Amino acid sequence: QVQLVESGGGLVQAGGSLRLSCAASGRTFSDYAMAWFRQALGKEREFVAAISRSGRSTYYGDSVKGRFTISRDNAKNTLYLQMNSLEPEDTAVYYCAADRGVVQTLVGDSSVKNVDYWGQGAQVTVSS
Repeated sequence: QVQLVESGGGLVQAGGSLRLSCAASGRTFSDYAMAWFRQALGKEREFVAAISRSGRSTYYGDSVKGRFTISRDNAKNTLYLQMNSLEPEDTAVYYCAADRGVVQTLVGDSSVKNVDYWGQGAQVTVSS
């Protein structure tokens, strides 16, 4: 079992920044590819970003490319999502996700079904 706990969500004005963190425990963090997904009210869960076990490979959804950065610190068992130039459309609950497969299994909206473990979610609200 892997436990994932997100933090860092909150309310921010459009154009602002937030950094989400996801603390992992229970298994060897570096054994897992990691990702962020988000779900807005009334919408399907969508892919935001993914990172390989080593951190060398990263992937982003089209709507966040150039604004968000995913990273990880395997020594601290922590995943991050730096979010800049936030827009009201970024308002959602953000979920941390882990999978023992290769990082490509976590890329894209359809990869929701491939996730082995989910965090409880962190609310991000962007006001206009």
